[in-house]
Amino acid sequence: MGFQQYKFGAAGIGLMFGFSMCITLLFPANDFRSGISTWVGLDKQLSLGRVIGFSYEDPFVTGAGKPIVVILDKDPKTGAIIDPPQRAYVYNPGIKFAPGINHQEMLGAGVEDLSKSIGKIDQSDMASGAVFTLEKGEFNGDEVDYIVNASVVRGWTPAGTLKAAGDENTRYVAKGKTIFVTEGCWWCHTLLPEQTQDWQFFGAPPYLGDFNGEMPTAFGSDRKAPDLLHVASRNSSREWMTMHFFNPRLVQPNSIMPRYDYLWGKTDAKGNTIDMNKWRAEYNAYVHGESIYPPEVPEPRRDSEVRTLIDWVLTSLR
Repeated sequence: MGFQQYKFGAAGIGLMFGFSMCITLLFPANDFRSGISTWVGLDKQLSLGRVIGFSYEDPFVTGAGKPIVVILDKDPKTGAIIDPPQRAYVYNPGIKFAPGINHQEMLGAGVEDLSKSIGKIDQSDMASGAVFTLEKGEFNGDEVDYIVNASVVRGWTPAGTLKAAGDENTRYVAKGKTIFVTEGCWWCHTLLPEQTQDWQFFGAPPYLGDFNGEMPTAFGSDRKAPDLLHVASRNSSREWMTMHFFNPRLVQPNSIMPRYDYLWGKTDAKGNTIDMNKWRAEYNAYVHGESIYPPEVPEPRRDSEVRTLIDWVLTSLR
């Protein structure tokens, strides 16, 4: 009898846990579409694409089939200087568009109107790909942000835009958030400052329109570590983030966060094999006072998973 009680209790807890995760990840994404999209909401959905997580275009949840974010300091077509630099969202041919492009009604009043009348998003063609930007406009006396199909309005092509940006100004934001979800980072880090005194440190709580078209929202389960929603406003150092993900104890000696050195892969940016055993032996020598300095962290390759994770943190979490 005792075993049966334990078995039924464990099954009940499993069902409750599964249901709570559905509420956390799925339900909000459907409810938030009733709000008017803010700049944050538009930026997130254009950065992330149709969905982050398991889907038929990314069955193994690797971050495949996602848009690419670039920072442009010159016009991809004319070469004219763009000052200040502008963020653009590149959808290569065949990449699924963000929800707001296919379902403009979820953008909200004003945002939808300007995105269609001025931004021409209703002329977007997935087969040819497209480049989108965000602009400010006025609707019924109110200032709103809206989406512009730069491929139609300005003649920007996906290939030309990526070339104009170069790798230094390219951010793999969508793949980075995929890593955040699949690695379980949201078990300890929330993306939702509580409306208590802690938001004075972690940053202002988000608005309803910040989540339009984002799937999933991935707020987090409960906070065991700092809230990350505005973390890049507090620390924008790519070098610090690189050290932190390789071994958090390099920058926070008492951190309970696990290492993510395996996200580097087998080689560094120069193509050299990363000897993890050697690195950890040298690190242990440093911890025990046998060495003055810790070993250097390998520079990640441009196509490594950790590069995309850092791209997402530093680009979206501001």
